[in-house]
Amino acid sequence: MAVPKKKVSKSRRNQRRAHDALGATQYEECSSCGELKQPHHVCPACGQYNGREVLESGTAA
Repeated sequence: MAVPKKKVSKSRRNQRRAHDALGATQYEECSSCGELKQPHHVCPACGQYNGREVLESGTAA
């Protein structure tokens, strides 16, 4: 069974985790109403996705 020979220091452990932080949420403009929305999500303002109405206008999930 594999067992570490040396203790991993806090510094080395934290350096390995340096890229694990969450990035800022991305937004884009809705093509139909111009409101900001997340990419690949239904627009919460107009209910459209990919050029067609998915939700009734004005209702968000």
